[in-house]
Amino acid sequence: MLYREAGDYKTSYVADSQTFPIKFDRYGYYVLLGFAFLVMPLIINDYWANSIVVPFLIYAIAALGLNILIGYCGQLSLGTGGFMAVGAYASYKMMTAFPDLNIIFVIIIAGMVTACVGVLFGLPSLRIKGFYLAVATLAAQFFLIWLFTRTAWFYNYSPTGMISAPTREIFGVPVTGPRASAVSMYMICLCFLVASAWLARNLTRGSLGRTWMAIRDMDIAAEIIGVNPLIAKLTAFAVSSFLVGISGALLFTVYLGAAEAGEAFGIDKSFLVLFMVIIGGLGSIFGAFAGAAFLIVGPVLLKLLLVNSLGWPTDLAAHLEIMIVGALIIVFLIVEPHGIAALWRTIKEKLRLWPFPY
Repeated sequence: MLYREAGDYKTSYVADSQTFPIKFDRYGYYVLLGFAFLVMPLIINDYWANSIVVPFLIYAIAALGLNILIGYCGQLSLGTGGFMAVGAYASYKMMTAFPDLNIIFVIIIAGMVTACVGVLFGLPSLRIKGFYLAVATLAAQFFLIWLFTRTAWFYNYSPTGMISAPTREIFGVPVTGPRASAVSMYMICLCFLVASAWLARNLTRGSLGRTWMAIRDMDIAAEIIGVNPLIAKLTAFAVSSFLVGISGALLFTVYLGAAEAGEAFGIDKSFLVLFMVIIGGLGSIFGAFAGAAFLIVGPVLLKLLLVNSLGWPTDLAAHLEIMIVGALIIVFLIVEPHGIAALWRTIKEKLRLWPFPY
């Protein structure tokens, strides 16, 4: 049996309520974490960092944030791209206004600014919900992009309208700007992803997470038993926007280096992160990782197969890539509408009995 619980006894509440109560999962998590921190920095190169690994880490943080809002609290949002833009422009203003401020604090403060903006645009959730709330957040997306495009103060009156990240260092190693290496970009994004996942996991397991899920399942019943919908919904918007703001700041400072609001944080970014959450699995930390991997790694692997292996023209491969990824999304949602996280749970149930199905 590859996956078994026999002999894995719990003798305390702490052991029974830990994140990975089964030894197989816990050891697998340690091995994966050790590989990410110790092995990947030795083998990663510029192509893998810029094409797959760094985008995956950044969008996984955004998917974690949106999953808290939609999957755990049941509040629809189509303004993820706008909130990522808030994080990017907040980090740019902090980097130019305070040149000596450490980049770690710049990104965290950018996330806090985005959390405040998220709470402001989350106020309509107290009156409306469902499709109407999605439309209200969609309006936030268009308003924020219009604000950053039309207000010259946000891009320091640059004639091009673009923002560029200055070089910043951690322990003497550049992590932003043209001198940043693939390893430094990877490590700072990985550290923020691990911290974000730890924060999301602990919040969703605590009393705050239970209030979010109570609002998601039945808001009227939750209010009757004492859950304050004002605090529950606004804290969900704040935490979600904080993580989305951090992903936007990392996308601008570490990955892109230069950005323009309409091009880098358009409505396509909002739908991309939304698809990650839906495909990965609503209300699941693992689902955010799986959805980001599916939509970031999948197109790159298809391009390698069609262009590099089969020798197809690049433009034809690009069109087929969009069609194939779209068809895979539709097929996957028909086969497993609860996402990759539900599929993974089913596989684990099968492995518990393998090779004896009865």
